[in-house]
Amino acid sequence: MTPRPDEAGPVRTLFVWCPDWPVVAADIVDGVSAAGPVAVLHANRVIACSETARAEGVRRGLRKREAQSRCPELTVVDHDPGRDARAFEPVVATVEELAAGVEVVRPGACALAARGPARYFGGKRPGGRLDGRPGAESDGEGHGDGDAGGAGSGGEEAVAELIVERIAESCGVESQIGLADGVFAAGLAARTGRVVPPGDTPAFLADLPVAALGRPSLTDLLRRLGVRTLGDFAALPAGDVLARFGFDAALAHRLAAGRDHRPLAVRRPPPDLAVTETYDDPLDRVDAAAFAARALAERLGDILAGHGLACTRLGIEAVTGHGQELHRVWRHDGLLTAAAIADRVRWQLDGWLSGTNRRPGGAGPVTPPRPTAGIIRLRLVPEGVLARAGLQAGLWGTAARNATGHIGR
Repeated sequence: MTPRPDEAGPVRTLFVWCPDWPVVAADIVDGVSAAGPVAVLHANRVIACSETARAEGVRRGLRKREAQSRCPELTVVDHDPGRDARAFEPVVATVEELAAGVEVVRPGACALAARGPARYFGGKRPGGRLDGRPGAESDGEGHGDGDAGGAGSGGEEAVAELIVERIAESCGVESQIGLADGVFAAGLAARTGRVVPPGDTPAFLADLPVAALGRPSLTDLLRRLGVRTLGDFAALPAGDVLARFGFDAALAHRLAAGRDHRPLAVRRPPPDLAVTETYDDPLDRVDAAAFAARALAERLGDILAGHGLACTRLGIEAVTGHGQELHRVWRHDGLLTAAAIADRVRWQLDGWLSGTNRRPGGAGPVTPPRPTAGIIRLRLVPEGVLARAGLQAGLWGTAARNATGHIGR
């Protein structure tokens, strides 16, 4: 008997991470040398910095004035998610040349199921770190160097090393690979180029700080309650987490326990959830495409809300005036709001239409090329959805329905 989606075994996931991507993207698109001291700022705080800047004491979260006081030669760049997405499109296309089913997690990171390409390429290559450099530095988020550790399969390591090499050759950027059960754990493993053996993901996650969840408000609350590691958080009763912290925290709780390979009621949506728009005037400018993306994303958001659903994986499909078909999948550990959907569609259209794949000065190949005609049809497909209604009964059982205790009392 075929198991239900929520009963399926863990999905071995290969996660591709390009360190300091906002800095690298500024280099690729705007010619700001990533070899020098560079910091990318959002809301007056550092969100990414180069290795040279880190060596001078610059860290994520610092205010602009503090970062400049630590490194007077610091080059400051404003954060531009569109620039990040444009620069990352060639990297995703390169990975797709080796394996199908690549999903963009965010600009600078993508993931795919490891089993298919591992079985195809097979063979065992020399072990070691699954990255493009001998000793990757910490990204400033508390993830330092570490042993590549873990046995892993020869096929998995072979395809991981091949992807790293191909990205370096085709795109001229460094990347690291993480292998684990589930996207969340694989993403954390990529920070140190680690292979987490099958079945060891919960133990790998247990000692990591709750900040690894990437949810600052939840992290602050958990710390005040004395919950400091993912293992501590995973040990809390699921029903209490849902009742005390809400839906997104319940998703985070499953991630902390290494259970993101058992999605919360994810199912293939019925066809009527997809939204499509046809354009008499082809979309060949980024500003026009951004306006169209926002309108279509709002339509999709309204449809999902009307069905009591939320989106976690978004398929973006486009057809050009010359019949070229474009497709990309974006995924998210939490819930994609209408605004978040609009952002990802805008970033993807920007990546397709801008074709900003060459570093200033001509270095680096141009792949993939800009479409030869404007976009005449755009379609958004919610490829993974969660049912909000009946969450307690359907997902957490009677323990959640009857949960009356509050964590931290």
